[in-house]
Amino acid sequence: MQKLSRLSTALVLAAVVAAPALAAPETFVVEPTHTFPRFSYNHLGYSVQLSRFDKTSGKVVFDKAARTGSVDIVIDTRSVSTGSDVFNEHIQAEDFLDTAKYPSATFKSTKVIFEGDGPAKVEGNLTLKGVTRPVTLTVTSFHTMPHPMLKKDAIGANATTKVKRTDFNMGKNVPYVGDEVTIDIAIEAIKE
Repeated sequence: MQKLSRLSTALVLAAVVAAPALAAPETFVVEPTHTFPRFSYNHLGYSVQLSRFDKTSGKVVFDKAARTGSVDIVIDTRSVSTGSDVFNEHIQAEDFLDTAKYPSATFKSTKVIFEGDGPAKVEGNLTLKGVTRPVTLTVTSFHTMPHPMLKKDAIGANATTKVKRTDFNMGKNVPYVGDEVTIDIAIEAIKE
């Protein structure tokens, strides 16, 4: 009986000591002044144009030990920034983003694929102009560490994917203006 009691006590102590080693999922809130989705496309064969959205919100859940995570992003499509007020209005019109009817775009992950300790790909659903399509973001960089100024844990990443405008009912001027759009996102997020 005494051996059983010692064994039980040892198991409980081992569980208590090991518990901190098992990481739990951590939630990070998008830091909007350092998170900018950008998009680029071929314009009449002359150049590749680059624009961005200035307002993004959302959350990232990251569990390094379990090698899992999730991403939930909301982009205010009315915050499109092309470098020209006239073109900002043009791209928000019904033929393109139709921001009067669809003021936001969303990305919700369905699977995060890890290589080593960090995410390499994020599969999910992009909803743009009321249309939802599966996309895969390729993570080109990922970093996690305490934020030196905020004194909180933080993560940062860059990721990219390609979509077709015609898949989202935005095919005006194809093929003169490229159908394929490259989406790049730079994201930073601070632990809740």
